[in-house]
Amino acid sequence: MPEYSSIFNIHSAEEFQKIALDFFDFQSENCTIYREFIQSLGKSKPTKLDEIPFLPIDFFKTHNVTCYPSIEPEKTFLSSGTTQGFRSKHPIHDLKLYETSFLKTYEQFIGQSKDQIILALLPNYVEQGSSSLVYMVDRLIEESENELSGFLLNNLNEVEKRYKQALISGKKVIIFGVSYALLDLAEQHIDLSNATIIETGGMKGRRKELTKTELHTALKNGLNVPVIHSEYGMTELLSQAYSDQNELFTPPNWMKISCRDVNDPFHLVAEGKTGGINVIDLANINSCCFIATQDLGQIHGNQFKVMGRFDQSDIRGCNLLIE
Repeated sequence: MPEYSSIFNIHSAEEFQKIALDFFDFQSENCTIYREFIQSLGKSKPTKLDEIPFLPIDFFKTHNVTCYPSIEPEKTFLSSGTTQGFRSKHPIHDLKLYETSFLKTYEQFIGQSKDQIILALLPNYVEQGSSSLVYMVDRLIEESENELSGFLLNNLNEVEKRYKQALISGKKVIIFGVSYALLDLAEQHIDLSNATIIETGGMKGRRKELTKTELHTALKNGLNVPVIHSEYGMTELLSQAYSDQNELFTPPNWMKISCRDVNDPFHLVAEGKTGGINVIDLANINSCCFIATQDLGQIHGNQFKVMGRFDQSDIRGCNLLIE
């Protein structure tokens, strides 16, 4: 496996580009589906970031996206979904790499987990199993070394009870929650004004879909908090970004976001224009670092905003490539 420790010490755009191009060379040779995808495009070897092709994310549902097909992975993460056949799968050959990525990012944007009490309202992820999000939050809970930390599933009353106990202990409270579970909590009008709320997206068919602004407004009003944070992550990525009070996400230094034209996946749109989100995640060294997601977004400086999802009529470029 390639040496990856350098990705966590990137300090310039030049460093990022050099490592990304090196990883492209490795993956275009060793990741079968990415190699076939590149060959089908007939594109020449990239010399800069803008020339790197992005693999449509749906390939994680239909193919084994890995550079080590003959080696048994340490773990395989599965996306949430209604049936096994439609869930994305991401074989993980180095869990330490994933842990290093999410622990460094969390510490940078949220704080030291050992100084916190971490509560998790992620019932659907826990129920379906093999979730990368559950793995991450479980490790953060373990790192907190506090008996009040834990997964509460649908036990909303326990949230308020543990929150009050945490305040007495003087610990900072972090609450991770899927959107519909946090809305259930907000409807109880529990005052969580001293907690940091991190929504992880997804109504999962339990409630009407809302825009981020609508969701965050309802949560702020119901939970009496000034800001709702979000975590941008997915099964297919080993890195995450966290949002600020302006709903803008900041990626770590080993992750870069760009936006592509919805009609031409090989053309990037200008800053502030809405397009499909492309992700370069250098922590994905053992699978594929270059992912074309089905999210819509905008670039704002070194941050990005998530505007929603493609509907099926919008993914023309990616569908053509998959066909």
